[in-house]
Amino acid sequence: MNDGIDGVVRIFDTTLRDGEQAPGINLNTAEKLQIARQLAQLKVDVIEAGFPAASPGDLEAVKAIASEVKGSVVAGLARTRKGDIDAAWEAVRSAEHPRIHVFIATSDIHMEHKLKMSRQQVLDEVRNAVAYAKGFTDDVEFSAEDASRSDPAFLIQVFKVAAECGATTLNIPDTVGYAIPQEFAAFVKEIIDGVGTPPGVIWSVHCHNDLGLAVANSLAAVQSGVRQVEGTINGLGERAGNASLEEVIMALKTRKDRFGLSTNIDTTKLYSVSRLVSRLTGVAVPPNKAVVGDNAFSHEAGIHQHGILCNRATYEIMKPEDVGAPGTRLVLGKHSGHHAFRQRLEELGYSLSEEELRKAFAVFKELCDRKEVVTDGDLEALVVDEILGKTANHDYELRHFEVHVGSRGATATVTLWDGEQERYDAATGNGPINAAYSAIRRITGLSPELVSFRLQAVSEHSDALGEAVVVLKDGESTAQGRGASTDVIEASIKAYVNALNRLRHRAAQKEVVVR
Repeated sequence: MNDGIDGVVRIFDTTLRDGEQAPGINLNTAEKLQIARQLAQLKVDVIEAGFPAASPGDLEAVKAIASEVKGSVVAGLARTRKGDIDAAWEAVRSAEHPRIHVFIATSDIHMEHKLKMSRQQVLDEVRNAVAYAKGFTDDVEFSAEDASRSDPAFLIQVFKVAAECGATTLNIPDTVGYAIPQEFAAFVKEIIDGVGTPPGVIWSVHCHNDLGLAVANSLAAVQSGVRQVEGTINGLGERAGNASLEEVIMALKTRKDRFGLSTNIDTTKLYSVSRLVSRLTGVAVPPNKAVVGDNAFSHEAGIHQHGILCNRATYEIMKPEDVGAPGTRLVLGKHSGHHAFRQRLEELGYSLSEEELRKAFAVFKELCDRKEVVTDGDLEALVVDEILGKTANHDYELRHFEVHVGSRGATATVTLWDGEQERYDAATGNGPINAAYSAIRRITGLSPELVSFRLQAVSEHSDALGEAVVVLKDGESTAQGRGASTDVIEASIKAYVNALNRLRHRAAQKEVVVR
């Protein structure tokens, strides 16, 4: 890892923490490990793996990532409470490079209405928390939540205290996406000049996208001396999301003439990581998304096509291969072998264990009997639904279903395995999916609210897998489920069952969502 302060901008990825806080996203440990593995291959400097104090499940996921991922720093987020810091250390202590990331709000509006604390109380919290975290590890990051709306003089005080107590990274967040680039650049410079840069300390920035300026503000901060940028793959996160790391990274690379800086990132992995995150979170990447969208390197207008044929640089400031955008695709079918199957999954950004690969290959062969060609979309849906989407052996699993549809409605009979025995029931509804969902509710005795339902083909082929994404809500908990099949009704039932299982796990863990 190159930690040069002057010439290198460190990339801090918070997809697994801030990104997962986006409504409707809840990743299980297997899915988080998939993303973390690919972030490490991307050569991200820091992976913020989660908020360990939020729930036992989050702590265990961070611990699993810390134990397995090598090369990158693995960070756990913590409020200034000792219990949070203890949980963060418990989660990251086995990491090759562990970090505790401590935060507290510093704006007057947050201190008055959320924290109910005075400025002196906040300063005391910072002093005690950073010193306490420093007792566990030398790598401690401190963040001043809502820094962009904080009084600069007080913020300088706060950061000085954090640095004196041993913080090695000082983070200036634009938590609510309020800043404007030119204004933010001046603000960041004022803070850095006021605090100075103690030996061994790196300044960081964490921008949200409420006004669509997260990337612009991050780059403005870099020009003011920041040498760590925090963000997420595809810009996921609370509300309108975070700075899109792929955009920050390629802006620094493409406009090195302007910034004179580099990153440690292997940019050829950006496209595959983007697709992986999109598939596992269920949040689609818009086709016009910068750097990784399907249209980022597409040209339809005649004059553009003519220019590209003459010289690609006429309309492309980046090369598709620079970000790993697809070129020639390997076509898989029933005659394909285990090696080709593994290779294509790796190219798509998936890293499976031998056991997971064996199960996936068996399902792939079954799918080949129903389809002439298995597309990349089919493969990804297969892996996510049949391998990574599973939660535990005692969860509900679809065994069989039948539907009968007529002009007056539909009837569905569903059979589920509950970990010990098969259970079945039937119900009617205004359509086959509605009837099937009613039958599942009768079997399980659970009646969560259906928040959203989405069904789409995973490729343009007529025999493509249908992928369903369902979001269920029970009280304050929400969970997203996915299902894929050549039969859209089966896909819809699988998605509902998957979401139901995730809700049950959340309830069992008594998860506390901390905003």
